[in-house]
Amino acid sequence: MRGTFRNTFMDWFGLTAPIVQAPMGGISNVALVAAVGKGGGIGSIAATWTQPDEGLAIAEQLTQAGHPFLFNFVLRFGIDRLGEYRHAGLPAITQSWGFDGASIAAFQSAGTRVGVQVVSTAGARAAIAAGADFIIVQGVEAGGHVQSSTPLAGLLAQVVALAGTVPVIAAGGIATAADIADAMRVGAQGVTMGTRFVASAESLAHAAYKQAIVEAQAADTAYTNCFDIDWPYAMHRVIRNSTFERWEAAGSPAAPNRPGEGDVVMRNSGHDIVRYCDTPPTTNSEGDLLAACLYAGTSVDGITTVLPASQIVSSLWDEAQLLLS
Repeated sequence: MRGTFRNTFMDWFGLTAPIVQAPMGGISNVALVAAVGKGGGIGSIAATWTQPDEGLAIAEQLTQAGHPFLFNFVLRFGIDRLGEYRHAGLPAITQSWGFDGASIAAFQSAGTRVGVQVVSTAGARAAIAAGADFIIVQGVEAGGHVQSSTPLAGLLAQVVALAGTVPVIAAGGIATAADIADAMRVGAQGVTMGTRFVASAESLAHAAYKQAIVEAQAADTAYTNCFDIDWPYAMHRVIRNSTFERWEAAGSPAAPNRPGEGDVVMRNSGHDIVRYCDTPPTTNSEGDLLAACLYAGTSVDGITTVLPASQIVSSLWDEAQLLLS
C-alpha cells in the first residue's frame, strides 16, 4: 500500500508518508528526526533556542543522513537568528507565532521551502499573500505552546477552501490513523503530530513523561497559562499534575502568589528548574519530574504505547491509506 498516494507536499520532499513530526523544544533531536525520515515522513528541529553553530552542525548531520527535515523558528522570540540559516541548504523551515515576509523570500531564493503556522483564516490569507509555500493549520487541541484558540476541524476546512493550490497541513489532536484520514478527507496534504512523537523511543522526553502520556486521556489535559516562566503570555496544553492542581485549587493566582512559587522541582544537566517553568522533563532530568510541565495534546486518547518513530510513521500511514481507500 505504501507509495500509492501522492500529493504536492509529499513530492516536494520525497515523502512516502505525509506525516510531519512537530518541533518540540528540548525533546526533538537528530535521532528522532532521522527515524521519522526513515519511516517516510519529515521531522523537525526546534531551532529558536539553539545557538546557530550548534544548529548548523545539526543540519549537516541530518543532510548526511539523507532524510528530509525542517527547522522551526518561533517568531515570538524575534527573527535575529534566521539569517544564520539562509544558506545552510535546509530543505524547509517553518515560522510560528508570526511570520516575516522578507525572510520567507530570502529562504526561498536560497532554495528552501517555507511553511507558516496559522490559527485563523485571516492569518492564512496573510501568510499566503506573503508567499508561504505551505500552511500549517493548528487547532486548540494541540499540546505544548498553543498558538490557536479554535478547534481544528472547522478551521481546517475553511483554510483548505481558501488556500487553493497551497498545501495545507493539519495540526492539533492528531495521533491515530483515523485522525490522519479525517484530515486528508477534508483536503489536508499532511498532518503534524507532536505528542505522538514525544512518546517515541528516540525522543529526549524522560521515560516518566512518556509513560504519563501513555496513561493520560484527553480529559486529563488542560489548556492553561499555568507554566509561564520563560515564555509569558502564551497558552499551552499540558497534562494536569500536582503543580497545576494546587494552582487551580488556589484560584489560579498570578505570580508571585502561586503555591510553591520558586520551588525547585527538578534539575536538568545540573540546572535548577523551578515550579511553573515551561521546561518539560528530559532524559537528563532528575527530581519530582511529574510536577514539572508535561506538554500533551488531546491526542493522548490515541496513544497507548511508546514506539520507535519510524514504526509510528509507517504503521499509521499504512492504516490511514486503508481507511482512505
